[in-house]
Amino acid sequence: MKFITRIILNRNFILILAVVLGLWQGQYAVFTRDYTFYILALVMTFSTTGISTRAMLPLKNMVKPMLMGTLLNYGVFGIVIITLAYCFMPSQELFLGFVVIASTPPGVAIIPFAHILEGDEKYSIIGVLGAFIASVVLAPAIVGFFSRVEGEGINSMALLLSMVELVLVPMLISRLLLWEPIRPTVFKIRGKVVDWGFAIIIFTAVGMNRQVFFSNFEVLLSISLVLFITIFGLGTLYQYIAGKVGVTKRIVVTQKLLLTVKSSGFSVVTALTLFGEEAAIPSAVLAVFVLLYLLYLSFKMEYRNHKIKKKLF
Repeated sequence: MKFITRIILNRNFILILAVVLGLWQGQYAVFTRDYTFYILALVMTFSTTGISTRAMLPLKNMVKPMLMGTLLNYGVFGIVIITLAYCFMPSQELFLGFVVIASTPPGVAIIPFAHILEGDEKYSIIGVLGAFIASVVLAPAIVGFFSRVEGEGINSMALLLSMVELVLVPMLISRLLLWEPIRPTVFKIRGKVVDWGFAIIIFTAVGMNRQVFFSNFEVLLSISLVLFITIFGLGTLYQYIAGKVGVTKRIVVTQKLLLTVKSSGFSVVTALTLFGEEAAIPSAVLAVFVLLYLLYLSFKMEYRNHKIKKKLF
């Protein structure tokens, strides 16, 4: 019974279940769509409790990781995915869906996976924080620019306000949740709140667009190709180049996560809010690819460690 419970409460199982339910019972997504913004705000509040205030000290050591996190997550990732989307996407809405992904802050899952994959955890915390803070300005600028180019005319100030509500306010509230008397309780329920919150968001995005998954395989293939190249391809290429120029292994692991892992829940809500259901399709597929990529990196590390143990013994 404990084994079954452990599987049911596993993050990967929950996210896969959200995708399956979205495909199977997606008609019910209309009941959750109007609440995704508030669910995301709650998830962001709990997930950013993982960004330790103590890890930010001394301040002089924060500058380089913060700039690097921003450059990788917005500069390199953004240029690659927007270029590929421009070449492969058949509609304006789908292209703008990828613009939203490019403007989305990094996934907070970077921090625990930096630890799991034997990267530099402190570097990951500061890098994620830097990209989060930068997102308040960069996201409205990126989405505002490309929406004007595509004739959509999104109000950048409205998006800036949304970024404040979804990034800065949750981060500030998360500092209150780290208050000593309530911190143990917050840490105990944090994983469940984040996992199930993201699951509802992913269920909504998949459910609202399930006809694409069943009928329009050409669009699904194009979206998958762009995401595969940007996440798996770019991550592999960066690891090779960074290794060649002498970046330490632990830093490479963390930087690769900062480069490739975006907050799929955030991009789903933003795309739905700004551009509608079709624009949210890339973000729904992104959730699957991020999950597959993190599982791939985990299995790859386990396989490598297993081979090392065999050689030693």
